[in-house]
Amino acid sequence: MNIATTDTEIISRVLHGENNLYAALVERYRNFVFTIAMRFTPHREDAEEIAQDVFVKAYRNLADFRGDSKFSTWLYTITNTTCISFLRKKKLAVHSLDQEHVFEVADAQNSDFKANQVEAKSRMQMVNQAIQMLSPDDAKIITFFYKGEQSLEEIGRIIGLDPNTVKVKLHRARQRLRNKMEEHFAEEVKNIAD
Repeated sequence: MNIATTDTEIISRVLHGENNLYAALVERYRNFVFTIAMRFTPHREDAEEIAQDVFVKAYRNLADFRGDSKFSTWLYTITNTTCISFLRKKKLAVHSLDQEHVFEVADAQNSDFKANQVEAKSRMQMVNQAIQMLSPDDAKIITFFYKGEQSLEEIGRIIGLDPNTVKVKLHRARQRLRNKMEEHFAEEVKNIAD
């Protein structure tokens, strides 16, 4: 199967009948959607159910994606709405988007890593732990930019800030993240650099 490289190409081909290519979008964004869902519920099973619902809704409404923003921004909106609806139906307590255990639980979702993947996961957990030490605002901006691959404009739309303000906040958040990494994981950071 010849898979298109961009989201827009994949979406276009899916809309023109190549439905099996939708799996490439699911694979590309499953961790992103799952991580967001874990911010709303501490239960992995609920987050998995939400993620499935998100991808079903996204597939059914794929023709509504106009391409004004990244697919991930559009998918974030569906995920956010689906999480809130799910929690209302289940009458669960809504958890903060920035609870400390969210990234750790999300990182633990895959257990069949090879040796080099285990090392990469360990590094990612270290980074996620450092992100957890940041303020909720810093953690949110770092997550949107790096994990969600959102542009400054998209982040601004999501959190209601001017893109220039987001740029400044991102720069400061990166500095604080680097400080946390150096302060709490100095030996690990040194080993990575070697």
